[in-house]
Amino acid sequence: MYAHHNALGVALSLRPSEPVTLVRPHAATAAARFFVERFPGRSFYAVKANPSPDLLRALWAGGIRAFDVASIAEVRLVRATLGPQAELAFMHPVKAAEAVAEAYFAHGVRTFALDSHAELAKIVAACARDGVPAGDLQLCVRLRVSSAHSKLSLASKFGVSVAEAPALLSAARQAADALGVCFHVGSQAMSPQAYADALAFVRAAIVEAGVTVDIIDVGGGFPSRYPGMEPPPLEAYFELIHRHFEALPVSYSAELWCEPGRALAADYASLLVRVEKRRGNELYINDGAYGALFDAAHVDWRFPVALVRRHLSRASEMGFAFYGPTCDDMDHMKGPFVLPADVQPGDYLEIGQLGAYGQAMRTAFNGFGASAIAEVHDAPMLSLIPGEDERAEALPPNVTPLFARRTG
Repeated sequence: MYAHHNALGVALSLRPSEPVTLVRPHAATAAARFFVERFPGRSFYAVKANPSPDLLRALWAGGIRAFDVASIAEVRLVRATLGPQAELAFMHPVKAAEAVAEAYFAHGVRTFALDSHAELAKIVAACARDGVPAGDLQLCVRLRVSSAHSKLSLASKFGVSVAEAPALLSAARQAADALGVCFHVGSQAMSPQAYADALAFVRAAIVEAGVTVDIIDVGGGFPSRYPGMEPPPLEAYFELIHRHFEALPVSYSAELWCEPGRALAADYASLLVRVEKRRGNELYINDGAYGALFDAAHVDWRFPVALVRRHLSRASEMGFAFYGPTCDDMDHMKGPFVLPADVQPGDYLEIGQLGAYGQAMRTAFNGFGASAIAEVHDAPMLSLIPGEDERAEALPPNVTPLFARRTG
């Protein structure tokens, strides 16, 4: 892996003709440390956001010891990367019986999510030994809650309704050594109120069921910074969650969990791309919708962008759309992505905050899946983690700044 101070160093040294993923392990470690120290409970990294083994190790270095896995492949990956010390929670509410059995017997997984009586029966049967039910299961019933405060909804596919939850909680209580309630408010929750509203549903379900609950898992949804999206500080989310958790009718020793994905991974990576063609306000670049920029194309996500040149452009700014490298018209990202008006073919651009979902969504469609990796030591282009957004526009001693970032 190459190592440079920033995107400019990579561009000048390599003159790459293909995209380069720029990774910042220091940023992931800082995000992990922030959640470990500030969230008033336990943080499980949602591996789906970015399953890179290097990222997993960076989060481990920051103190993350628990991982939310959604498939048996993610179970195997974390075990192979971090070993038996990592705690795994299989939080996908619909799983193959074979995956449950392998997770339980081969990998030591004891925590499983569910949102139906059928899934509960499947888990109990898969974890039984010689017909004897397991006595050490931690079962988390997933409640359906609103995604009204979030940029991407997760409210329709999974979750039991508040009306149906009491019966499922009662049944799960009979099979569980520890019983939990979990939910997901949606991705990129822009207000802490999302968690207050969800915890009100949790309270209603627990009261109606009349069962002892040992785990409250508030899931993911914790935001990062993007152009046009400036969430409140993460501490505001933590404070509100803690206050509402403390008021719930749960076991005196109940644990509070969360499952951040984006908030732990977004700062980890950016992407260096080259402009291959300009057509008015459209730039043809060498990565796109079938690569790391899936969200920019399919959910109109705006990422921070910067022109990477040796000398600062004096041109005024304008909004651009991007086309990716494939033959497909759908390989289009409308933006707008704000850059100097004099950007031209051969220029390099840095596209930030792609540590979450960027590399995880990459395909090899049309043969354009390759991406080299370089480690850089500057700050993320944007960050909601205190200190990271202020960190390293600072260059090493005796180095003169050669370009200025634009965040659009």
